[in-house]
Amino acid sequence: MTEFIRPQPGILDIDLYQGGAAHVAGRSDAVKLSSNENPFGPSDKAKEVFQRAVHKLHRYPSTDHAALRQAIGDVHRLDPARIICGVGSDEIIGLLCNAYAGKGDEVVFTEHGFLMYRIYTMAAGARPVVVKERDRTTDVDAILAACRAKTRLVFIANPNNPTGTMIGLPEIERLAAGLPQQAILVIDGAYAEYVDGYDGGATLVTARENVVMTRTFSKIYGLGGLRIGWGYGPKHIIDVLNRVRGPFNLSSAQLETAEAAVRDQDHVVRCRTDNARMRGWLAEALAEMGVPSDTSTANFILARFASREEAEACDDFLQTQGLIVRRVAGYGLPNCLRITIGDEASCRRVAHAIGQFKGQR
Repeated sequence: MTEFIRPQPGILDIDLYQGGAAHVAGRSDAVKLSSNENPFGPSDKAKEVFQRAVHKLHRYPSTDHAALRQAIGDVHRLDPARIICGVGSDEIIGLLCNAYAGKGDEVVFTEHGFLMYRIYTMAAGARPVVVKERDRTTDVDAILAACRAKTRLVFIANPNNPTGTMIGLPEIERLAAGLPQQAILVIDGAYAEYVDGYDGGATLVTARENVVMTRTFSKIYGLGGLRIGWGYGPKHIIDVLNRVRGPFNLSSAQLETAEAAVRDQDHVVRCRTDNARMRGWLAEALAEMGVPSDTSTANFILARFASREEAEACDDFLQTQGLIVRRVAGYGLPNCLRITIGDEASCRRVAHAIGQFKGQR
């Protein structure tokens, strides 16, 4: 019987996504720096709203997410009618692939881009097209050269994960203008709030009919455990995505907590400021030990080692010290470790441990 029950072609070729490790065997004091989480968590206002949500667990949530879309629109000065909310920005990415890419189509993304681009592309039956980066940074010319009549979606993360690098608005504008007429540019802005003065591409989305921006509450807002994201795009695209979105994809607790979080921009500013301070400190400290990293604009750095063997040995040593970082061989960067910017104590602890490791070699 089982030989007749088969998934769609290509599904079994998908590698399972592996999240950042959270535990070290035998250690109760482990510090998790593997998933780019905000060490300060959500704002007090968001936590208060979440606690109150327990009294309404028997009620269905709204299907139009109107209050949250309005809050996002107010804060970012965007049209709420062009906003869609999802289970993390991941769901928005998946909806785009399901709605606009299928058998015979192609989806373009860069070699060190977010792993879910490939997974959702293959799940939709489309073909992933992987483009080289230049010095671990998005190469617009390489992307444009890879696009053709079969291209339906182009994904770029800006800032990118796991490299932390980003390109400027003129380059993004050039990319959007140069795409084939049937293709949609998707700007993944999961880490946009960590860049002071950066709108994640919203201005470009407003001006064009072929650009969509995705954002998340999982990073700077500290709500990774609730899984809330949103997208902003042309009305004709958002209308399509709402046709395939589950009507109750977000709970009342998610919606109300996210609304409180986005309206508390003081918390965002505090987190961004502290992240920038410790990111600069950690990058400089590691560079002095012979562990360089590209200039990061996110809440992590990509530490580069001389070889894969050295990177993995360093990770093994860090685990013995109760420190959990992320190996990124799956992103095509086997000689690197991605290190989340934690609070000051965590950053100093990981720098000291890497110093010990380098001193032993």
